[in-house]
Amino acid sequence: MLDLAAASTESILHEVARDDLRPSRLEAEAAVRMLIRWAGDDPARVGLQDTPARVVRAYEEWFGGYWRDPVKILGRRFERSGYDDFILLRDIPVQSVCEHHMAAIQGVAHVAYLPGENVVGISKLARLVDAYARRLQIQERLTAEIADTLQHALQARGVAVVIRASHGCMTTRGVHAHGAAMVTRRLLGECAHEPYRSDILKALSASA
Repeated sequence: MLDLAAASTESILHEVARDDLRPSRLEAEAAVRMLIRWAGDDPARVGLQDTPARVVRAYEEWFGGYWRDPVKILGRRFERSGYDDFILLRDIPVQSVCEHHMAAIQGVAHVAYLPGENVVGISKLARLVDAYARRLQIQERLTAEIADTLQHALQARGVAVVIRASHGCMTTRGVHAHGAAMVTRRLLGECAHEPYRSDILKALSASA
């Protein structure tokens, strides 16, 4: 069983460590100027003068998940009030960045769980997906992190996470497989077994 207090403390320590190692904004902007020169353009020309600052601001948004604690997102819970079937939130937008080529990953996540004693507000499921997505990722790990955190934080009887996404690393470069999409899933607890497994996968396929 995951110790949530220890997990939260560990997350805070990781944030402190990252903050200590984090380059300054000026250093980050200088790195962008270097990449512009490497690409063959002049960062001093009018159209590019403000680009390094814009890129750094964009990175703060694209990678904001490093500064969010996923366990805390699920911290406020409510009694399930007698409800004992699965809860499913479909078509949660996923915007992430591939850790191999730093290309965009775009798609949707479907998240379902069988509540134990407590439930969370549905917006928290979307926030959980976003907190993990806004990091350098691979889709397989993203799927597992969302499912594992939901299972442990809520002590859910079961969890199912399915992600369908396109990857810029293979649509804009390399094989140029336009329109290709990757599907990953993780089923835990009772969601991995009948009768819930078939019901959940059927409900997910209706929007996949």
